[in-house]
Amino acid sequence: METVILEESLKKGEDSSRQFKENLTSIDKLTVEISAFANTNGGNIFIGVDDNGVIKGLSSDDIKRLNQWISSATSQKIEPPIFVQTEIVLSDEKTILIITVPRGINKPYGVNKSEFWVKNGADKRRASRDELFRLMQSSSRLYADEMDTNVEIDAFDFFYFSEFYQMVYGETLDYLNIGKSQLLKNLKLAKDNNLTLAGLLLFGKQVEFIKPQFGIKGTCYTNEDEFLDKEDIGGKLPEQQKKGIDFILRHLKRRQTKDDFNSPGELEIPLPAIREAVANALVHRDYFINSSIFINIFTDRVEIASAGLLPNTLTIENIKLGIHIERNPIILSFMAKFSETGYTGRGSGIPRMLRLCQERKVPLQLINDIARNQFKVVFYREL
Repeated sequence: METVILEESLKKGEDSSRQFKENLTSIDKLTVEISAFANTNGGNIFIGVDDNGVIKGLSSDDIKRLNQWISSATSQKIEPPIFVQTEIVLSDEKTILIITVPRGINKPYGVNKSEFWVKNGADKRRASRDELFRLMQSSSRLYADEMDTNVEIDAFDFFYFSEFYQMVYGETLDYLNIGKSQLLKNLKLAKDNNLTLAGLLLFGKQVEFIKPQFGIKGTCYTNEDEFLDKEDIGGKLPEQQKKGIDFILRHLKRRQTKDDFNSPGELEIPLPAIREAVANALVHRDYFINSSIFINIFTDRVEIASAGLLPNTLTIENIKLGIHIERNPIILSFMAKFSETGYTGRGSGIPRMLRLCQERKVPLQLINDIARNQFKVVFYREL
């Protein structure tokens, strides 16, 4: 690390990506620091620096001991093992050791097989039960949509499902050689005698009463503080997508593109892009977080915010290239079968959305909002 960059980092102080340690006298404390960074978003541990960012330095014996501890901590005390980078930097004739911990791809990382830590700002704390679920989900070791909802199969809308089944598979349920309950289990829509989350959200009766937190809250503002219209949208996921799109459409303008004033004009935001954004929010949101999807319409923009950050190693840059990780594979596979959703589940939606907006000169922003733990799509409007 160059001296100028080091000085800038130390001036910024500690936060969720930087930790200062004057020295470490316990391998267990070092192990906890590394695992907390790996379970969150990665970061740097500066050893030989006090809490105020002042370089105190390390002796050659300190460096030797710490390197041995790092090797043992990352290969033996943290499970699964993790690889880190180390760098020795000399500044004003004082030596410091910098450990760069990557964002883990095999979360959660346990300390001594029983402790799980995450970063909380500049500090750290033990992970909660729900956070452990999300950590396992982020590394594709656990899927929220496969989990038992404790809602009995009686809440399954078989009439709605039979129409879907005939449309997709070209045959009615009457011709099946297996029972309906077994079919739902085979499709991972049920587990034992209860619906999975996918089964409930896709085909459940009165979803808005059973899981109201997994709906959409739409609000249209006249400015940043006062609202013009609002709607709480519930129901099955395909229904939520349709109603969410309708809420956006009734507040958009149409632009004349021809001399013929009798022509309907085109929407200020391309409809396929809106459809894709709402579908993505429903399919890829983090269902371990009890929060609604928010559609906020302002005079200058339309925001669609869904719970949870991009999973695992995904970034804004690589989703623009069509790379995707299936956070809710059952929901994704079924939503792609509903013809009215316009959703394919092949990872082509984001590139297509970007292309459509570029062609129509509609500014589009994708935001992985770490502070609010949400992913946001923002379409900007002409004033």
